[in-house]
Amino acid sequence: MGTLAASRLIGWRAALRLGRVSNLPTVWSNVIAGTMLAGGGSLATGLLTGIAMSLLYIGGMYLNDAFDRDIDSRERPSRPIPSGAASLQTVLLLGFGMLAVAVAMLASVSLAAGLTGLALAAAIVVYDLHHKTNPLSPFLMGLCRALVYLGAAASVGAVFATPVLFGAAVLFLFVAGLTLAAKQERLAKVSNIAPLLFLVSPLLLALPGLVSSWLVTGAALLLASAIGFALRLLHRRGSGDVGRAVGLLIAAIALVDALAAASTGSALATFACIALFPLTLLFQRYIPGT
Repeated sequence: MGTLAASRLIGWRAALRLGRVSNLPTVWSNVIAGTMLAGGGSLATGLLTGIAMSLLYIGGMYLNDAFDRDIDSRERPSRPIPSGAASLQTVLLLGFGMLAVAVAMLASVSLAAGLTGLALAAAIVVYDLHHKTNPLSPFLMGLCRALVYLGAAASVGAVFATPVLFGAAVLFLFVAGLTLAAKQERLAKVSNIAPLLFLVSPLLLALPGLVSSWLVTGAALLLASAIGFALRLLHRRGSGDVGRAVGLLIAAIALVDALAAASTGSALATFACIALFPLTLLFQRYIPGT
């Protein structure tokens, strides 16, 4: 009995790697931006939503490893499941369990938040099941992030507010773009222009606010710098460049959120999102984000 119980335990290092928790700050910045685009909300609601979205993210990452176990056993045998650091049954149980708890938490806030959380959980499972073979998987990933905005907004009662829908669409394009860009062998080809347009879409849509808001200008400059450096790495494609570029672009989600927060005029929310960008990069040094 003791041996069986021990076999089901996951060490803390394996648990952190399974959850790819280094990218969690970008989920928190998503919640901040989505809440601000909806007009703001209470700290208690924001914290509950942030915890729920974190559980959805971590649970999704657990299921990603569970469903990719056969591929990982061939290509990445050091991942927790193929290496024996975590059992498949435990990872599946924890993954689905976290999704269920997160949806219940959001439902306790409002029906709209619960339904949005349920839609996000479903999108996560569909992505995890089919992302290796589905050419639309980058857009599914973008949808997952956009639903975080909608879930945060639903928690404060404004899921269909125009700024929320607009911000969710921009985040959708950026996240789809970073996934597509990482897969392109030659970004300079005209046929590969779509990922570049998706990546810079937040900057293009922020142009009207550049002359009227120093917050928007500052956030846009930071985001442009991060995108430019990542594209340089993707174009060069030296040893480790693609991984570094993808990690940087994932961290830059926080800067997209900062730009969204800046559009609301909230300096506090903008700076909070900006601060989560280097925090993500710091965490990625210790826990792989991809």
